[in-house]
Formats: sequence, structure tokens, C-alpha cells
Amino acid sequence: MNDLIAKPAFTDKKFLVTIIFVTSLFMFWGIAITMADSLNKHFQSVLSLSKTQSAFVQFAIFGAYGVMGIPAGLFMKRFGYKSGVLLGLSLFAVGAFLFVPAANLSSFTFFGLALFILGCGLSTLETVAHPFVAALGDQRTSDQRINFAQAFNAVGAMLGPAIGAHFLFGKHIEGSTDLTSVKMLYLAIGGVIAVIAIIFSFVKVPPTTDPHAVSVADADAVNVDVEPERNLFSHRHFRWAVIAQFFNVAAQAGTWAFFINYGHEIMGFTELKAGNYMVIFMGMMLAGRFIGTFLMRIIAPNSLLAVFAVGSIISCIIVAQNLGWTSYTALFAINFFFSIMFPTIFSLGLKNLGKHTQQAASFISMGVVGGAFFPFVMGFIADKHGIGEAYYAPIICYIVIFLFASKYYKVKHH
Repeated sequence: MNDLIAKPAFTDKKFLVTIIFVTSLFMFWGIAITMADSLNKHFQSVLSLSKTQSAFVQFAIFGAYGVMGIPAGLFMKRFGYKSGVLLGLSLFAVGAFLFVPAANLSSFTFFGLALFILGCGLSTLETVAHPFVAALGDQRTSDQRINFAQAFNAVGAMLGPAIGAHFLFGKHIEGSTDLTSVKMLYLAIGGVIAVIAIIFSFVKVPPTTDPHAVSVADADAVNVDVEPERNLFSHRHFRWAVIAQFFNVAAQAGTWAFFINYGHEIMGFTELKAGNYMVIFMGMMLAGRFIGTFLMRIIAPNSLLAVFAVGSIISCIIVAQNLGWTSYTALFAINFFFSIMFPTIFSLGLKNLGKHTQQAASFISMGVVGGAFFPFVMGFIADKHGIGEAYYAPIICYIVIFLFASKYYKVKHH
């Protein structure tokens, strides 16, 4: 095997404009999802909610993934990647604009509806963007492409808390029930997303390789189902990817939702200071994405995933001890280890599925619904026992991810 085949290109020249655009989408939903963590804490103060009640913010967004995953996949299969992206951006913008009447009514229920529609937009974008990026080149470099795109998701994840802390905590007066800052923030977000949708409608997307209608000399290069007569759920590595993604996003949503609470209650920071630390917290994720993408050139993606799962388990145990800066540092480490989990589980789950690839992307995206439930679990433990003790709960999630990474990621050929 010559060097050309041994080291396939990251992407093709013809896909350059498309990959830049699709990669930017990863950043925008990163901003939206992590801003919800600032919103969670803000609603606790302004609307006098308990931690368990405020977890409905995450429930509304991540619950939308459970509802929208399949329809988004079917839409993408019928109308293509570009139309799928435009649908996702439209729902994203509509959800953001609905924050205006929700704030005017001071209704947490209305906010829930707005967040749900916004979440449907994010779910559609995630369902479409992952297989879209994977299809923009050789299958053997799809892990690298998805991790690279997800690095910009981490940039968005840093911007989200920074914007959220500035607008929601920076000018907030203790005891105030004013929601003007929430209204103006989401009005601006809706405007930006609407403009992006209009611009993307004019971008010409080159045809991507149809994974199940291609004949090439090197079968490893293209996502081809080696046993096309099998149905999607007979592929064990795919089933496990859905399960692993469910637990991965469950742990992620819970860890992020109460990060500001941990800084406020255990470290004694103001809400603004704890919110600003979340920018560094998300920076750890960005660092992990770039380091992880580089390491995947020399370490198998599944092996790196297994190592990071073990790192997360150790970090959770340290966080739960409430040891001041030692535990707080371990909390930052959790986000470093999160970095490669979502994209790597996604790309491992899509291997050799051929015509099932887009449908599989829908189900793996639906795994994100785990994030709807786990903040309730952690919120309940935090209300009963303390915020530190709540961080024992995600350990179960990392054990499942470790099992997938060490054994069940393998594509089985019978």
C-alpha cells in the first residue's frame, strides 16, 4: 500500500467553501447550548426556581433532540444536506425570536416552548452537519474532519457563557425580576442566525459521494455497507454508539448545567465570576478537541476515547470531594476529557453503514435526549446532598462510554 493511500487527504478542494460554512454551524449551536447554562442560573434568581425546576431549561432543549432527530434525518434524506441546514437555521431563529413574547409575559412555560423550538433547530443542524462533514472527503479521515468541526463547536461553547455572563449576570441587580437582558440577547441571536440562513441559501454545494452507489478500488476510503441486506439495527457498533451518545450527553448536560452553581456554592464566587470561569471551562474543551484531533493521527480513535473516559471517572471522584481548588481543577479536567467524546462516538457509529448512514445519524443525534433527563438527576442530588456529591452520578455514564470504546465500537462482519 503506497503512502498516498496510507495518508488520505483531510478533504477535497471542491468542498472547501462548504466545509468552512458547515464548520461555522458547529460554533453557532455551541453558543446556543452553553448559553442555556447561564440561562439556567439566571432563571433560578429572576423567576425564583429551585435547581430541579431550572433543569427544565436543559429538558426543553435536549428533549427537542428526542422529538426532532428522526424527522430531521428523513427530511435530510429526502431533500439533501443543504435543505436540512436551512430548516435547522430557520427553527433556531424562530425559537430565539419567541424569547421576546416569553420575556414580556415573564412566563417560564413560554420560555420552555421557545427553548424547545430553538432546540428543534439545533437538533436538525446536528443531525445534518455530522454526516455532511463526514461525507466531505475520504471515510478514513472522517474522524479527523468531525473532530476538527467540533473544535469550533468548542469555540462556540466558550463564547456562549461569556456572552451569557455579560448580558445576564453583568447588569443583574439582586432581587430584580427584569427580563429585558434575556429579551435583547435572544433577539440579537435570532437576527444573526436569520442572516446566516439567507447567506447559506446562496452557497453552491458540490455533490457529495453517494456512499451506497459508489465503486472504488479502495473500499476503506468510502462508507460502504459490507452487508447491505442487513437492517440498520443489526449493526452492533451502531446500537452501542446510540447508547454511548445518550450517556455522554447526559453527563455533559448535567456537568455544564451546575458548573456555575459549583463555583458559586463551593468556591464562593459571585455568579458573574463563576460565569466567567465557564469560559475557561469551555476553553479546556477546545484544547482537548485540537489535541485529540492531533493525537488521532497516531492513536486509534477508540483507544483515545477509552483513555478519556477513565480520565473523566477519576476527575468526577475528585470533584465530589469538595477540596477547593483541587476539585475545581478536576471539574475543568472533565471538560477536557469531554472534548473528543461526542464527535468520536458519532464517527465510530457511522462506519460502514452505507445507505443507512443518514438514518443512523438521526438516531445517534437522538441520543442527545440523555441531556434532557440527567440535569434533573444531578439537580435532585444537589438539592438533597450538595452540589459536589451530584458529580458522582456521571461516573455511570463514563463506564458505558468506556465499554463502547474498548469493545463494542468494532464493525462486526459475519
